[in-house]
Amino acid sequence: MWIHLLLITGSAVALAQVPQIAGLGLSALPLAILLGMLYGNLYPTKGNDEGAVNWCQRRALRLGIVLFGFNLSLQQVAALGWQLVLVDTVVICVVLAVGIGVGMRLLGLSRELAVLTSVGSAVCGAAAIAAAEPVARAREQDVAVAVATVVLFGTLATFCYPLIYSLCGWEESVFGIYIGSTVHEVAQAVAAGQSIGADAMQSALVAKLVRVMLLAPVVVFLGSVLFRARGGERRGAPAPLPGFVFGFALAVGLNSVLVLPQALQTVLQLASQGLLALGMAALGVKARWRSIRSAGARPLLLSSLLFLLLLGGGFVLNAYFYR
Repeated sequence: MWIHLLLITGSAVALAQVPQIAGLGLSALPLAILLGMLYGNLYPTKGNDEGAVNWCQRRALRLGIVLFGFNLSLQQVAALGWQLVLVDTVVICVVLAVGIGVGMRLLGLSRELAVLTSVGSAVCGAAAIAAAEPVARAREQDVAVAVATVVLFGTLATFCYPLIYSLCGWEESVFGIYIGSTVHEVAQAVAAGQSIGADAMQSALVAKLVRVMLLAPVVVFLGSVLFRARGGERRGAPAPLPGFVFGFALAVGLNSVLVLPQALQTVLQLASQGLLALGMAALGVKARWRSIRSAGARPLLLSSLLFLLLLGGGFVLNAYFYR
């Protein structure tokens, strides 16, 4: 099974380098879960395969999130000022509140699916869903549905930004902040920014990475809320704080105070992407089409609402601070 998972991961990483696919903002993570789902439904796992799949789903995924912290530094935040942190924080809080509330109360989604879809839209797409999955204790099909809907609307957003830019008359760098504070995936921020210009791409990437930096407190908060909401068999016990969240924060801190060689940074970034893709492939292998189909159109409705909220509400928020 190890060989199969590595082949799926390698295929996803290779596909993500194809210019036509990269232009859509599709990273190796959503491609890995899609290829994993294809394999898992054609060749269901057996009992002796569970060990490899579970290790990748848990250990590899969490280690990848820790290493992802080396993409970020506090200097990147300082370069664009306190307004950027405030904008990203407001975006995340509003999207989470609206997404979880509407998803559970109006659309009748499970708490796990509503949380995963909302955190994927609010923070950083598939990577955020992977980080929230352990605290949500979600099913593989919930993860697959959340990733699919977030990827769909994040890809759609990359085509919307050039149109919005042509109508609003903002400077490239300011519009890049709008992209980074509202688009779903890091790869989509790069793709959308490139379609505007070099300045837009740079500011979009930094703004997006600041949202990624807020992943750690978001996961801690969600873990606390979900744990307390799950009932009273251990009332008053401390909320579960996943160790990988602290590892992620430590990696950001180290990257901010140490000058790492460029070669080492490249290795860490590649290792992070590879481990995250490996974990997503394992999640996909365990997901079943029939379970995903049973979710119906409601997850799509939630993701479409959050998509409109990000584009519209984010535009108003950025206009207030930067225009």
